[in-house]
Amino acid sequence: MFDMMDAARLEGLHLAQDPATGLKAIIAIHSTRLGPALGGCRYLPYPNDEAAIGDAIRLAQGMSYKAALAGLEQGGGKAVIIRPPHLDNRGALFEAFGRFIESLGGRYITAVDSGTSRADMDCIAQQT
Repeated sequence: MFDMMDAARLEGLHLAQDPATGLKAIIAIHSTRLGPALGGCRYLPYPNDEAAIGDAIRLAQGMSYKAALAGLEQGGGKAVIIRPPHLDNRGALFEAFGRFIESLGGRYITAVDSGTSRADMDCIAQQT
């Protein structure tokens, strides 16, 4: 895993799980040199943890370049939530994810991406 982080020049890779809600999430932070890392939150099924981590790392790197090209004072990051096969309460899962983001102390800002919605972002915002 550290080899992948080194190759992508990743600042940080953060993992969280919450058995009560089914949350299994990864936040990859590529750069905060220009400001907090900005990147969408994907909510998709992945064949394994390694595929989810690889996706987060690759996409975080791309977000740094997109933010720089857009002239934003932000770095790049990406969140991936591994969609569980069965989910009892989607809102509770995204609230748990919001607490995970909050634990990073403002280093990461998320947004809608594949598999997420405005309602999901509202649940996250209640915790951040």
